[in-house]
Amino acid sequence: MDFEMFSAAHFGALAILVAAIICIIVFRKRMRVPRINRMVRIGLAILLICCEVSLQLSYIRNDNWGVGSLPFQLCSLMLLVSAVVLLWNPKSLYDALFFLGSMGALQALLTPNLDEAFPHFRFFQFFIAHIGIVSAALFIVVVERYRPTFSSVVKAQLWLHVFAIPAAITNVASGKTNFMFLAEKPGTASLLDMLGPWPWYLLQLELIAFVIFLLLYAAVRLLDRLIFVKPSSSAQ
Repeated sequence: MDFEMFSAAHFGALAILVAAIICIIVFRKRMRVPRINRMVRIGLAILLICCEVSLQLSYIRNDNWGVGSLPFQLCSLMLLVSAVVLLWNPKSLYDALFFLGSMGALQALLTPNLDEAFPHFRFFQFFIAHIGIVSAALFIVVVERYRPTFSSVVKAQLWLHVFAIPAAITNVASGKTNFMFLAEKPGTASLLDMLGPWPWYLLQLELIAFVIFLLLYAAVRLLDRLIFVKPSSSAQ
């Protein structure tokens, strides 16, 4: 069966996303306890790493591994960044994880570029990985009290271009891949369908990404007002 957007299975996956968000917010103080904090970090990191490893193994098992299997899609890169942040906590990557991870994973969850439907392995791998990325991005905000500034928005825009470099080089070198949808729009329905043709939609995406980053920045400020989380100076 082909994946059907906004089907019962799709809504079920989105319900799990909402449940994960609620749990992180509700149990944020408990997750700051050192022992529990470490367990959550390691557990989520292992889950994300297993998602990528299992995907690569599925390509190999089905004799389908190729240059297109490289983890150069934005969400694949953010999955790796999420695992690094959760395991080693480099605050230099907080801007990339929060802004790029949230933007990419949320868009993917709402309009999945997915062919396989429930209960195919790829269905579970796709939604677990993307929900994990959103959870990691929310974790550093709610639990670790990361607070972005306007300069964080600019840094996120720069990070977007940094991550696009290997994707663009591979697209040009192979002539077959479409990492980060730099070569063409995805074959399945997405927000990119409302934009102009290639290459003009890439320029439009620059502006859209910046606006989304600003909205995420505003969302954190709103979150502070709603759940009264005080930022820590070390998380700036």
